[in-house]
Formats: sequence, C-alpha cells, structure tokens
Amino acid sequence: MTATDTPATSADGAGSAREAERALAGARALLDPALRAAVHGLPAPVRRVAGYHLGWWDERERPSPGAGGGKAIRPALALLCGEAAGGGPDAALPAAVAVELVHNFALLHDDIAAGAATRRRRPAAWSVFGTAPALLTGDSLMVAAMDALAAGPADVAPRALRDLAAGLQELCAGQSAGTRAAADAGATLDDCREVIASRTASLFGCACALGALYGGGSGERVRLLRMFGERLGHAFALASDISGIWGDPKETGRPVHADLAARRRSFPVVAALGSGTAAGRELSAAYETGAEFSPAVLAHLAGLVERTGARRLAADLAARNLADAAACLDAAGPSARPAAGLRAVAALIGARAR
Repeated sequence: MTATDTPATSADGAGSAREAERALAGARALLDPALRAAVHGLPAPVRRVAGYHLGWWDERERPSPGAGGGKAIRPALALLCGEAAGGGPDAALPAAVAVELVHNFALLHDDIAAGAATRRRRPAAWSVFGTAPALLTGDSLMVAAMDALAAGPADVAPRALRDLAAGLQELCAGQSAGTRAAADAGATLDDCREVIASRTASLFGCACALGALYGGGSGERVRLLRMFGERLGHAFALASDISGIWGDPKETGRPVHADLAARRRSFPVVAALGSGTAAGRELSAAYETGAEFSPAVLAHLAGLVERTGARRLAADLAARNLADAAACLDAAGPSARPAAGLRAVAALIGARAR
C-alpha cells in the first residue's frame, strides 16, 4: 500500500486484524513449549531472570499469568516463512525459538543501556535483579539461540548459524548507533535510518530468512523473504516511533507522549527538529531545557511535531516500506495460507503507522 492508496474498509481492516491475531496465536502455541524448554535448560540464576523478563513468573518465580511476553511477531514471521517456503507449520521452529531468544537478549541489554525502568508494564529485569545479572541473562539467551539453531537439521544448521551471527553483528552495530544518536543533538534522519536498518530491520529479515531456510526454501526464495522481512522491519520501527508519541497507552503499555517525555530522538522528532520550521525550532528549544514536561506541555510538543509534517513523513515512509515488502512477498510465490498470515501481520503493523 502506498500513501495515496484508498484505505481498506473498516470490515476489511477488522478481518485482517482477526487474521493477524489468529496467525500470531497459532505461532505462539507452537513456540511456547519449545521456548520454555530452551529457557528451562539454562543455569538456575539465569533461568530465574529470563523467566521474569519473559513474563512467566515474578521475581520469586511465582507464576504471573497476566504479565505477558509480547506478541512474538518475529518468531511468527519465522514460522510463517518456513511454511511459505514449502515446509510444514512447525518446520521453522528452531528458527522461531532462536529469533525470540535473540530479541529478548536485545531487550535486556536495551533496557540497561537506556536506563528504562519498566518493560511490558512492570519493572524491567535489571531494576529487579541488578545490572550484572540482567546482562549475563541476555548473554545466555544469545548462546541459547545458537544452540536452538545448531540442534536443527545438519544440512541447514551451519548456514543458519552463519546467518544468525551476521544478524547479531548488525544488531550490535544498531545498538551502538542508537546509543550515539540518543546522545547527539545533531542526529539526522540518515542516523535514524541506520539505527532502524541495523537494530530492527536486520532481525526481521533474519527471522524470515532463517524460517525459509528451515522450510527448505531455495536460495532465491530465502533472499526474497529476507527482503520482505527487512522492509517489514523498517515499517515496524517507524510505526513504533509514531506510537511512541501518539499511541494509545492501552495498546503500547506506555504513557501517551512517552518518547517526548524522555526527550527521545525518534524518527519523527529528528525530522521535526531538522525541518527548519518555527515549530521545529520551538521543539528544539524545549528539548534543550532541563525541565520536566507537564502533560499539557507534552501535548503541545506533540502538536509541534505534527505541524512540521514529521508524523506524515514517517507514516508515508512506513507505507512505502510495506508496499515494497508486499512486492517481495508476491515475488517469493508463497502458498496461500502462510501468505495470508504474512500479509495480515504486515497490515497489523501498517495500522500502527498512521
């Protein structure tokens, strides 16, 4: 879909959302037992922190059924791409487990680097168990991801491990770029694109490629599904930046205008700061103060960002990436059932990027 396409009807949108929820729920049902098995195989101190972070239990390992562990979009993409490449519904389960472990490794380290006190509506793991235990747990999850891939078929595992290693290097580069950009008042949109490409899009692409590998896909199909994932990852990151300012707290789990309150230099904010407009200059002056923003000021700042056209710029770029992702998916020639699931997940991401 491009920025000028006619929007889907509300009925179409509701149907697509239901299809996405079915696809994600089906992936979660396949993933959870294998993910739990991988985590339960970790040393006890690490397992305790990992299970807390994943929302399975509290700090004393008492079950926390309401905590939740996220939508598991990346493992769902791996499983769907495995099926799209010709495998069975669970052919790509090693890939799904691996990418979910890597994603949570990154979240544990992210929260420490950003000093984020909460994750998924409760205290972040590092704030409960300490920085060192959370760091080590992240490291352990990364190693467990490699173990998950290595346990796969012998004709696939070596290439999958190389792909994961390359993805991890990209992810670390993205984390570094993100840290630099967060501290740089002169961060540019190119800096934002670098962070998005390395930190988010690379893991989405890796999830899709690994899934296609375990599904028995040809080299060309793996390449196209990787590109599908990368474009989808770009759109996902932009949608997250939009929801970080204007998102519904019931959906995001964070207060409205949270990114502005933290003075985060997300894509829309950087676009607004560099817009050369009066609204952009006012936003810049506010970011340079040390004062805590009241709710009324935050609402005003969100209006400034919108007046510069930055929200529309981010939404249009997300839409272009979704259109590119759809073209890659079509070129890969997947069968109907997994293709419908992949398109529905893409539409779910697109609905957040508005």
